[in-house]
Amino acid sequence: MADFKAMKLVDQSPAHPTIERNPGMPLDLQWVRDVRINRSAVERRASALGTRRTVKKQWQAAWLIRAIQCMDLTTLSGDDTPGNVMRLCAKAKSPVRPDLLTDLGLGDTPIHTAAVCVYHNFIPVACKAVKGTPIQVAAVSTGFPAAHIPLEHKTQQIRDAVALGATEIDIVISRNLVLTGDWEGLYEEVKAYREACGEAHMKSILATGELATLRNIAKASLVCMMAGSDFIKTSTGKESENAILPVGLVMVRAIREYLHQTGYKVGFKPAGGIRAAKEALVWLSMMKEELGNEWCLPHLFRFGASSLLADIERQLEHNLTGRYSAYHRHPMA
Repeated sequence: MADFKAMKLVDQSPAHPTIERNPGMPLDLQWVRDVRINRSAVERRASALGTRRTVKKQWQAAWLIRAIQCMDLTTLSGDDTPGNVMRLCAKAKSPVRPDLLTDLGLGDTPIHTAAVCVYHNFIPVACKAVKGTPIQVAAVSTGFPAAHIPLEHKTQQIRDAVALGATEIDIVISRNLVLTGDWEGLYEEVKAYREACGEAHMKSILATGELATLRNIAKASLVCMMAGSDFIKTSTGKESENAILPVGLVMVRAIREYLHQTGYKVGFKPAGGIRAAKEALVWLSMMKEELGNEWCLPHLFRFGASSLLADIERQLEHNLTGRYSAYHRHPMA
């Protein structure tokens, strides 16, 4: 039986602890223009992430529990219903089968995901379902996923979502502003979103698969942080290419540079395409190595996930029994 608490890996850090939020800063165009990316070096480092570090047995199980605690359990489908959202919230409150937690020595430890992420119409359903728990309600906004609606409609969507009870807002940037190099326009857009969010934390989705180059991704990351983003996020999950390690590495290094220049901590959220437990471990190891232990906690790191949770449960059972179970043994989100 693993002593997870002694390992200090099972931690119920609140999603919004009392750290100073990133207030943003004036747009520094020289900093943006000076961005350079060595693509071959980034890809070489990213390819090594999954081979340089491995965790086994109880340590692996502990890191998988941590991955669950950093999840934004998500449903963003056209066929979503109130019943689907309530089931998602029930899974968020109890993401691992109780018998597995007992066998892992965590039967008395409350394990839950960091948040649930839903469409605007389902915010009241989610808020009611997670009431009384630390689980945050995140809503996608600003014309998700394409963002092709007027700015005033986008900011009104944010205000409406906050009024309905959302405590986190996942906004999408206008990709055309990046592709045309309109950094002033992107800065003003994201700054307007931050103002509309008020006390709700804002995650800026870059939709990196549509930004053409790693240099564009790095520049967009910096501009979004300068405009006051609490998190930067890779993808909507709807692009042809979503969360991949080279992109993640560029974004977390932009976070590190912003921290060094300003002293403010910004979170990171990879989303889309992360389905296997072993992938989650690689992303966590990258956060630990590039930014440190604090970026392995839910107030600074999240997974945008739906199917990932089922594979993590299967891996936890494998750690206990030595056998992989069928997916139907684990209640699905």
